[in-house]
Formats: sequence, structure tokens, C-alpha cells
Amino acid sequence: MKDMYDAFQLNNGVENPCIGFGTFKAADSKSAEIIRTAIDAGYRYFDTASFYGTEGYLAEAIKASGIKREELFITSKAWKTEMGYENVKKAFEKTLETLETDYLDMYLIHWPLPEEGYKDWKRLDIETWRGMEEIYRSGRVRAIGVSNFLPHHIENLLQNCEIRPAVDQIEFHPGYTQEMTVQYCKEKNIQVQAWSPIGRSALLNHEMLMEIADSYGVSVAQLCIHYALQRGIIPLPKSSTIERMKQNQDVFGFEISKEDMYRIGTMAQAGWSGLHPDFGSIRGASK
Repeated sequence: MKDMYDAFQLNNGVENPCIGFGTFKAADSKSAEIIRTAIDAGYRYFDTASFYGTEGYLAEAIKASGIKREELFITSKAWKTEMGYENVKKAFEKTLETLETDYLDMYLIHWPLPEEGYKDWKRLDIETWRGMEEIYRSGRVRAIGVSNFLPHHIENLLQNCEIRPAVDQIEFHPGYTQEMTVQYCKEKNIQVQAWSPIGRSALLNHEMLMEIADSYGVSVAQLCIHYALQRGIIPLPKSSTIERMKQNQDVFGFEISKEDMYRIGTMAQAGWSGLHPDFGSIRGASK
């Protein structure tokens, strides 16, 4: 990858830009302004979700920017309350309406369980995915995938459905790399995307990461984003200032050594959100 406009090819041939802009926790009066700033900073790949409350702000920012729709890559997600064959199709229609577009580049199931301890998740995931497959066959979404799914959740889909998920968007960053899921997705030709690639900023003062970043003349945020890219994973950083937005793009001028990749990949747990797909919020977090 040479710049943020390079792309990873998904298992259905769609080109997924290698860096996106995350819009989680941007649902306030300045959200459209922040997203517009991201467009001005050069971002063309935006990750949103019905749960985030940012789809409308993204539509507003795109309209104000004058950028053509086909120049953008837009992902949204169906929330836990929108699961099920009919529900997910209705949710997709609502998302298109809110985003003021007639197609999405990618649509994901946000979580595998609608609530902690839900027993009938296998049936519900299959029903939801069949709705996703129908949406995909309609030609109004270019790729479909999942988010926060572990191997056993994905295996349930692969054994019972026809279309393989194109991506799995998971929490991934130094200190929480979910190696089992990453390796499984690699074996199944499912592209991994990383939400919270900087560990919700909790890693910015991590002593070892600061030392490694300094040796390459970059910030810890740049190191974390590049670490994901060097692992073949698409990072989705977010920021509210144009300076940080541009800094988060400037991550292609160095390569992390094998030794440092090992040190980062084996560091103690840090920056974890506290969220688990099967057990819910372990520390009261939400994403």
C-alpha cells in the first residue's frame, strides 16, 4: 500500500480502500462539520451504522462537499434490534433513505447476538444473513459482511448460507489483536477491518509503543494504524481535527521491523473496550 486510496480486494472482487474514517460517537451538533472536515482532509471511505446516529450527518456532509457518490465508499450496519430476515431488509431501506443514496458499498450485521445470553442466535443470524443475501442480489449493495463475529459465529453462516461474508469488522489494535479470529478470517478469505485501531486513544501513552514509534519518527497513533495495515487489516481511525485526520493518513513512509511487529503483537492486553460478542459489555462499554 502506497497511500490511503490503495485498496484491498474483497472475496467478491470489490476494492475496499485501505483506510476508512470511523464515525462512532460523532452524533452531536458538530458531526456533519467533522465529517465534512474529513472529506476535506481527503477521506473517501466512511464507516457508519444506524446505531451511531451519524448516517444523516454523513449525508449532509457529502451533499455540502459536492463530491460525487461514486467517488465515495460507504459502509453501514444493521443494529441488534434490526436482526431477522424482514427486519434487516427494512433497516437497509431506512439506511438508504437516511444516507440519501440508492446503494451502499458495504452493509454489515453489527453484532452476532441481539442481547447477552441470547440462546437462539444461530437461527437468528442465519435468517438475518439470508436477508442480507437478498439485499446483495438486488444489486443495491456491493458487498456484505459482519462485525464483531467470532469464528463460531461465521462458521454458522458458512454452513447454512450461500454467500461468504466479505469482511469481519472487529476490535483490533496493539494489546488486543484477536489472533484466533484474524487467522480464521485469513483462512476463509474474509477481509478483517479494525475498529478502534488506536485502542480508543488509551494506547497513546503506552511506554513501549512510544519507544517504538519514536524509533520510526512517527506518533503512536501512526504506528498503530500502520501496524494494522502491515498485518493486512483495514484500520478505521476517527478524529475531530484536520491535523489528526491528516496525520492518521500519513502512515505509508515506513515499515515496522519483524522484531517490532513481534513485540507489538505479543504485548500485554491494553486498550480493550471491554466488549465481547457473546458476553456483552464486560466493563460497561458500548460500540
